[in-house]
Amino acid sequence: MQIFELLNLDGPATATRLAERLGENTGTVSWHLRHLAEHGFIEEETGRGTKRERWWRRVEVSNRLDTADFRDDPDTRGAVSLYLNQLVQQYFNRVNDYITEDWPDEWRNVGTISDWRRLRLNPAQLQALNDEIFAVVERHTPAPDAAPDPAALPIVVQLQSFPRRSRTDEARSAE
Repeated sequence: MQIFELLNLDGPATATRLAERLGENTGTVSWHLRHLAEHGFIEEETGRGTKRERWWRRVEVSNRLDTADFRDDPDTRGAVSLYLNQLVQQYFNRVNDYITEDWPDEWRNVGTISDWRRLRLNPAQLQALNDEIFAVVERHTPAPDAAPDPAALPIVVQLQSFPRRSRTDEARSAE
């Protein structure tokens, strides 16, 4: 997951460069790269590097995991739970990196770590909220052929939106 994360966020890399970033053995990273490629998550970037130096990149396809597909299967439920826990850990690490790194004020003052606790939505409303947020992010995502803005930095937008049981709701269901 860390290899895929680096290729996703930082672009193509070799096993050697990834191993240095992760503090891992190059052979171990190469093994994982081959498995990611075997399952269609990444591909070799042909025309770059040499026979000894292979460059790898993320395949530009949308990966979506519908956890409901695994809810009733005890054999896969544990694996999905482990995957989701690792994913949340990666999201946490991104936020932690941001808050511990030294940023100029022009960047420090525009980032945010926010939450809104007063929302009360039904499932259709939560879906509509998510759809609207996704549309906003899509409007701000440059086209693949757009000229890069020299003042722009890569931006990560993380959204966690999910229901939570309030203590009031828990007390009602216990009655």
